[in-house]
Amino acid sequence: MADKTLRIVIIEDQREMRDGLSMLLGGTPGFVCSGAYATMEEALSALRDSAARGALPDVVLVDLGLPGMSGIEGIGRIRAVHPSLPAVVLSAFDDDDRVFRAVCAGACGYLLKKTPPAQLLAGLTEVVDGGAPMSPEIARKVLDLFRVTRPPESSPQSLTPHETRVLRLIVGGHNYKTAAEELGVSMHAVSFHMRNIYEKLEVHSKSEAVAKALRSGLVR
Repeated sequence: MADKTLRIVIIEDQREMRDGLSMLLGGTPGFVCSGAYATMEEALSALRDSAARGALPDVVLVDLGLPGMSGIEGIGRIRAVHPSLPAVVLSAFDDDDRVFRAVCAGACGYLLKKTPPAQLLAGLTEVVDGGAPMSPEIARKVLDLFRVTRPPESSPQSLTPHETRVLRLIVGGHNYKTAAEELGVSMHAVSFHMRNIYEKLEVHSKSEAVAKALRSGLVR
């Protein structure tokens, strides 16, 4: 990709961080910031306009802790509408739940905000070349999550259609509130279904449920 200028969209609510990233990209040969947005909603609207003009960026750099729509839900929407557009997480969060949900939502990389600028730029180039850049701490977490969530020796008890729909939304990055809104039900109903899902899959957390669902082929 040495001969190509990479167009990067930034989605980051902290102005100082957003401006710093924009300056880094703008001041580095081979990179350009083609848009910087404080919310996922603004970014999704801009991406729709860019797609209509045939001018999508090469990479979207996404913070997770955004106001309004979360970065995880936004990544799922970006990948659903623009499946060839890679989204890379740039976040201060490194807990197992967010890491796994981001990857399951379609993130093509996960870098921590403490990543040195040179490594960040290298990661953006890597993802355009088909790689999956991850901070070392994140890579270990992803491997550990898959290692401890082994394929079941036998098929788990069948999920009901309602439970399958709820689980599919959770895999896609929704939380209980947004899943309830999507399904037109109460959060209590979603919580009830998730308790049944946990029991049937023999898991104890959303991360474990998502991992087992994907490894078992329950949702795709």
